[in-house]
Amino acid sequence: MSAQTPIDVPVAPEATRAPAASRMWAAAWVVTAVFVLSNSATPLYVHWQREIGFSAATLTEIFGAYILGLLAALLVAGQLSDRYGRKPVLVPALLAAIVACFLFAAAHAVPMLVAARLLSGAAVGAIVSAGMASVVDLGGPERRKQASLMASVAMVLGAGLGPLLAGALAQGLARPVLPIFMVEFVVLATALIAVALLPLKRPAPTPGTWRPRLPGVPVENRPHLACGIAVFGPGITATSFVLSLGPSLLSRVLGVTSPLIAGGMACVMFLTATGVQFAVRRLSVRAILLIGSTATVLAMVGVAIAVNGSIASVMVAAALLAGAGQGLGQLGGLTLIGLHVPAHRRAEANAVLNFGGYIPAGLLPVATGYLIDRSGLAVGATAFAVFLGTAAVVGALFVARRLAKR
Repeated sequence: MSAQTPIDVPVAPEATRAPAASRMWAAAWVVTAVFVLSNSATPLYVHWQREIGFSAATLTEIFGAYILGLLAALLVAGQLSDRYGRKPVLVPALLAAIVACFLFAAAHAVPMLVAARLLSGAAVGAIVSAGMASVVDLGGPERRKQASLMASVAMVLGAGLGPLLAGALAQGLARPVLPIFMVEFVVLATALIAVALLPLKRPAPTPGTWRPRLPGVPVENRPHLACGIAVFGPGITATSFVLSLGPSLLSRVLGVTSPLIAGGMACVMFLTATGVQFAVRRLSVRAILLIGSTATVLAMVGVAIAVNGSIASVMVAAALLAGAGQGLGQLGGLTLIGLHVPAHRRAEANAVLNFGGYIPAGLLPVATGYLIDRSGLAVGATAFAVFLGTAAVVGALFVARRLAKR
């Protein structure tokens, strides 16, 4: 929409191409920076379990606090961003992320970890609404597909770099927690500077008083969102399982205790999510989504085989496939939003997509954690794999039918 375009004076397209690209990259860095924080704790859960002492169920509750904060932010962040502009949402999100950094760095009890995860989840919820919409805004109408790809890649790249950084430092340092989150503080500070400098304009004033409501999209765009959620939901639930319980599976079932391997597995999972998006970017949205569903199904087959056969290499392969499933579901959903949803509803549509994905991503791993405490890792992980694999198949059938003629 014209009120949010970052170009103040009309100039030739050739003169604006480079500035538009650099602005998209800067906005994408903001997304990456917050997602680096989102998964930095993954390789440290085993460390905190040993230092503080808590069960698999408590571990998934800590992870669930992240989802709770994220969902709470998604309820309002998209609407506020579309109404008042991107910056009034992005700046508080980055400040919340910085506070979460300090809580992680000083954590010596479960409530501090819960608070840190809650705040980091709220920051991510705001970023996936306003931050990813700002990338598309700054790209302009002629770069919607390119900007959607950049926003999606920024998210999964940050999600992968976080655990790699944390795992590498945890492997080499006796007391890694403080250095990890001080590095993340510097990353977030650069993102805050980027937001301050980006030419993100406020939209035209909207009459009436804003009241919170459930996020939504125009009726004609609901099928687009449903197709994205049908694939993105199972995909991100699969990666959430790897992030929350993957290190425990590696340690307790497969005998792999290295934090670098745990962090590296999460990193490679998201790097796969990044690379696969570039590999399929020229395919139709329907093909992208169907490939994403297939990857998630295969990931769940791999989880069941790895856990019951105690095969670490298959678990890593399952993580890579889970990353591909999330990345392709995310790319397909964001592309449908960028192509079809009006600009003044774009951040809210991003919120709906992520709301539909993160609800199962929060509930199912937590339920699996309780089942593991009650019945064992093998039974809990296998039950999760069967349930989520079935959901991914149903999602693929839905997409194949809804997008058959698109």
